[in-house]
Amino acid sequence: MALKEIVYKEKKFNISYEIDNLKGRADIIFLHGWGSNKEVMKSAFKNSLKNFRHIYIDMPGFGKSPNNEVLKTKDYANIIELFLKESGFKKDIIVGHSFGGKVATLLNPKLLVLLSSAGILEKKPLKVRAKITLFKLLKPFGGKKIRDFFVSKDAKRMSENMYETFKNVVDEDFSSFFEKYMGEVLIFWGEEDRATSLKSGEKIASLIRKSSFYPLKGDHYFFLQNSDFISKMIEDSYENV
Repeated sequence: MALKEIVYKEKKFNISYEIDNLKGRADIIFLHGWGSNKEVMKSAFKNSLKNFRHIYIDMPGFGKSPNNEVLKTKDYANIIELFLKESGFKKDIIVGHSFGGKVATLLNPKLLVLLSSAGILEKKPLKVRAKITLFKLLKPFGGKKIRDFFVSKDAKRMSENMYETFKNVVDEDFSSFFEKYMGEVLIFWGEEDRATSLKSGEKIASLIRKSSFYPLKGDHYFFLQNSDFISKMIEDSYENV
């Protein structure tokens, strides 16, 4: 593991990363999802894609990359862009899971690989919508206590700045970014995914012109059990980009 300091908007960010297959002929960047870290991505792909130099990154606020700022998805993309440039890593292939898929899309690599990417707004169940409405009504009277009563256990564990960051990124509609994307894209999805539904994957595939869509067995972390197939598709596709 290594740390690299990046200065963005006059703020310092220490990015934790790890490199495998140092002699790989092209670079493949792995970006994890919200609440995850580089170790999850590494556990799936470390034994595959032998012809590529692997770069596993903890994005700010996750894993071993600290963050004290309130960020937006564009900020994450800008920070990772600076990190890659200053580290001498090339954007040959970027693999993004969930939230990492949105960041990867903004980075515009030679080959984009989306794993159950976030970015399509899905209608929330009535119960959830009612809870959000009640929370907004009561928030001015209770602050953090009201927040902790309504939010999930994961949200309760977030620092205040990461909770504000989460609110910035959770309900973004990335349809226009997907639609404008002109590069080659591989889209893989878990058929039993409940975090980002299969319909969202189908929607993204319909928006991106040069995309191939592969529904696979599994939930939101389907890639852990399908890494061999995904790796083979990446290798084959990169040869033709």
